[in-house]
Amino acid sequence: MKFSSIILAAIHIAACVSASPYSEYILAPSSRTIRPWAVYGSFGSVARPHYLCTNTGQKTVLNGLSSVTYDFGKNIAGIVSIDVEQSSSPDADINLTFSESSLWISNKSSDATADEGLDAPLVLPVGEGDGVYMTRPEQQRGGFRYLTVVHNSTGSTVLRDLYVQYTAAPDQNLREYTGYFHSNDELLNRIWYAGAYTAQLATIDPAYGNSLTVLVTWPPAPPSEYNNWYSNWTITNGSTALTDGGKRDRLVWGGDMTISLETVMVSTYDLDSVRNALDAMLALQTVEGRLPYASTPFPDQPSFTYHLHTLINFAAYYQYTGDRAWLATNWGRFKDGVAWAMDSIDATDLAYVAANTSSDWLRSGMGGHNIEANAILHEVLLVGTLLAVEMEDGQLEAAWTQAAKKLKAAANTLLWDEQVGLFRDNETSTLYPQDGNSWAIRANLSQSSAQTRAVSSNLRARWGPYGAPAPEAGPSTISPFIGGFELQAHYLAGQAKSALDLIRLQWGFMLDDPRMTGSSFIEGYATDGSLRYGPYGNNARISHSHAWSSGPTAVLSRYTAGIQVTGGGSTWTMAPSPGDLRSVDAGFTTALGKFSVSMRLAKGGSYSSFSFTAPVGTLGTVRLNGVRGHLVSSDGQRIRLVNGSASGVGGGRWFLVLG
Repeated sequence: MKFSSIILAAIHIAACVSASPYSEYILAPSSRTIRPWAVYGSFGSVARPHYLCTNTGQKTVLNGLSSVTYDFGKNIAGIVSIDVEQSSSPDADINLTFSESSLWISNKSSDATADEGLDAPLVLPVGEGDGVYMTRPEQQRGGFRYLTVVHNSTGSTVLRDLYVQYTAAPDQNLREYTGYFHSNDELLNRIWYAGAYTAQLATIDPAYGNSLTVLVTWPPAPPSEYNNWYSNWTITNGSTALTDGGKRDRLVWGGDMTISLETVMVSTYDLDSVRNALDAMLALQTVEGRLPYASTPFPDQPSFTYHLHTLINFAAYYQYTGDRAWLATNWGRFKDGVAWAMDSIDATDLAYVAANTSSDWLRSGMGGHNIEANAILHEVLLVGTLLAVEMEDGQLEAAWTQAAKKLKAAANTLLWDEQVGLFRDNETSTLYPQDGNSWAIRANLSQSSAQTRAVSSNLRARWGPYGAPAPEAGPSTISPFIGGFELQAHYLAGQAKSALDLIRLQWGFMLDDPRMTGSSFIEGYATDGSLRYGPYGNNARISHSHAWSSGPTAVLSRYTAGIQVTGGGSTWTMAPSPGDLRSVDAGFTTALGKFSVSMRLAKGGSYSSFSFTAPVGTLGTVRLNGVRGHLVSSDGQRIRLVNGSASGVGGGRWFLVLG
């Protein structure tokens, strides 16, 4: 596609000034027009390749068969434009190839979106000379750090400019975060913001969803030994949607969203993207009440666990928004979804996952009285009772409470292994999965604090040099998705130090290894640190901007800082678990207003100062383990801490007075 430079200049979006606290950590660009950060390397005869990084009006010249690879310094997404001054041949072409990881830089192909092979380059015929040439919106690359510009013609082509129109998070003011996090640990700070940025990369214009394969007829690319690829399927209503991947998996996935939804809520609070994604899943509910594995155009494939995840996301959306009109409109869908899941509960009081509903997050062995599936169902029943209270449905509240009680007892009777100190995958299994044990703690299936500590300790004992393994996905797989739930389990077991240690170990590796993007989180990798993901046969297909891997962002806000909202945000708990940190400042804003925490701790872990803010008109609880003193509000109210706790605390600004 060819446009005049004047028209292209008119659509450039000006940089905006962000007022967000700690904005120096935000990785989102200040302008939607992005130029390369550096030259990574070149091949053949390329004159002055670095000039395209500066936009100074000086020229870069590609002669004959040649190429230059540009590094944008971080993972980005968008439509590429090249400003050509002249080309010596009417047959001149510029090919473009993309890669998130330095492992897949090539002047012949891009990293992959398909199960096999690599992706074909994009071809821009530039033989007409003077003008701006750009890639089609349907072939915008949703994730790349490296862009290789390839000259495949004899003669020469003179380039004046090269830039990318950034397309991720289309409706967001990119750097105006509503949430923030800062501590005395710089690695944790960077990880929080990289998680938020990963979710931004996975937020797309829903008209350009899907990067799994070519599913519709489209003008074919020039003959190539590589795969054609397109992002050309409308996956939700509206102008923005939260998906799981930037480069690939540009779809809504129920399970993946259980992580990414909370990342969004504590960082950008992009409600439209979350609601559009949820509504797309609810619209696909069957008459039996079953919710889909993924949004269209993914084929209908029943998944017991992902069905449950969508119900959890339903409750979480209400928890953070208090959108009662939306809740009332969709309450019938939620009830039908719970009923469909409960139909699988058999005489054991556990759900039996049938083979035709066993699709999950690419783990193996899902089926039968599976611990992960039953733990997630237990959480659905618990959050369902809270929603039933909101909807004044006492009959359902009682029924779901009773079903949850029975399920919890049965899971401990049939699946808990006291000698190993972990839950089995099912009654006959010798596998002790990461997902099921993490979820057992998150979903409150454990029966004592000693049991939760045992699970936390035994999960930690399995860590390797690159993170926590997921044996249910093969003997050498690390899943940052399931790792996000393990982080929650450690906090809920009272082991904040273990959670922080795992964030530093696993997400620190994902952020700083030179094969990564330095800005967004990979989908999965191997226990030996190699960038291969057990369920896949094509390593180039692995996504380096996968929102299901952003777990630490919400964990650091919800558990380290301890800001937990309930009841649509009208109620809350401030229960920090700082672990070995000495300072934490964090906060986020909901529809009701701002929640924030600031704390300083002495060397032994005791508080030297603590303060928090909650919106006026809300009500909450404060838990500061082992602390004696009073909470004093900005208007002079005083509340004594009893065993470190105080309830019935009104919104406003509060400070801790020790002693």
